[in-house]
Formats: sequence, structure tokens, C-alpha cells
Amino acid sequence: MEKLGKLYLIPNTLGGESISDIIPADVIKISTQIRHFAVEEIKSARRLLRKMDREFPIDDCQFTILNKRTNEAELMKVLLTLTKGNDVGIISEAGCPGVADPGADLVALAHTQNIIVEPLVGPSSFLLALMASGFSGQQFAFHGYLPRERKERIRKLKDYEMDAKRNGTTHIFMDTPFRNNHVLEDILNELGDSSELCIASNLTNFNGTVRTMKITEWRENAYDLGKIPAVFLIGVSQ
Repeated sequence: MEKLGKLYLIPNTLGGESISDIIPADVIKISTQIRHFAVEEIKSARRLLRKMDREFPIDDCQFTILNKRTNEAELMKVLLTLTKGNDVGIISEAGCPGVADPGADLVALAHTQNIIVEPLVGPSSFLLALMASGFSGQQFAFHGYLPRERKERIRKLKDYEMDAKRNGTTHIFMDTPFRNNHVLEDILNELGDSSELCIASNLTNFNGTVRTMKITEWRENAYDLGKIPAVFLIGVSQ
């Protein structure tokens, strides 16, 4: 029986140029031994691998695009690579594959063929934000990206606010950087004065910030989130 390859979930940085103090050495060693990759964006994946190893043989590697438009036929090609005994690494644009980023479909396929799936340790924006928020880490929900349509977005925000007050649940969500200011505006306009909000922005970068305040305080201390990666949390301080 032919040996199967492994599917590795390779963490990416959350932004910035630093890598040695964010990605563990063992993860770098494993990642740079792989030659087949399923990636959200080829250019940034190549950049990450070159940061891991300046001599990494990019030209010897095979890169397959893995995003929300990837069809089943393309996924099956990657699966075939694995069944032929080749290890494959999944790389998202930032953070951990499969968490508010592509990867889950390929992982699910790998499980159907008894292929070993190995998640590698790296930065997760929502977990880092939760750790630093002061909100409950025992009972929380990660919702990924908010609805684009404003009316539906506000409805979701109010649902999170109500559940946080009633049950103490921490609600974690995000949006694309160019919509961050619109999200913050909706939060400050629509939620109650005493509700609590945490914003974690530019995590792991030199200017990273995590602040938790009541909505009434945020109205006096809000800052420009335009083009800045950010995670929002609605919860109750412990």
C-alpha cells in the first residue's frame, strides 16, 4: 500500500516583517521541508517561505490556489498529491488556515482518505484577542466576518450584546479592514452605554493594541481602524 502524505496547516504572521519571534522554529523546519502547497495567495505564500528560509527553493515547489472560489476538481488534484505520498502545506493570508480563512474543505477531504492532518502552532488573532480582553474564556463564540448589509450587521451586533448580558458569553467577530470604521460606528451608535467592547488591532506587530472599555468610554476614545487588521469582542469583564 502506497504511503500517504500528510496535510500540514501552516500558520502565517498577522502582518509585519518579523517572523522569528512569532513562528516557532520547529514549525519553520517542517514548513520548509514541504514542496507542495495549497495557498490563498501565491505571492504572499512565497514571501512567507522565503522569510522562513532565505535559500528556500521556490522554483522546486508546486503551488495551488485555495480560496472561496476553488472548485471540487481543484481540491481533488491536491488530494491526489497527498494520496501519492507527498506532504502538502496549507497557507492562508494571515493567521491559521481554516479559521475565518480557507482550508476546511481540503481538510475535510483529507479526513475521508485517512490522511493525517497536522495543525502547526502559530498566531491566531481571535485567541490572542480573547486572552487579552478580560472577557470570559470559558464561554465564547467566534463568528468570523460580520454580514456586509448594514441592517443585518446591526441585528447581529445587538444579538451579541443581549447574549453577553444575559449569559456572560463572549462574542468575537471581525471584518475586512476597509469596513472596520463602519463596524465601529455601528457599535458605538447602536449598543448601550454600559455594554463592553474590546478591540484588538495589529496584533503581534510593534504597534499592536488591545483595549477593553464600556461603549460610553469608547465614544470618547475611538481611534481610526481604517486599513488596520482588527478583532472585535463584546462581552462582560470577569
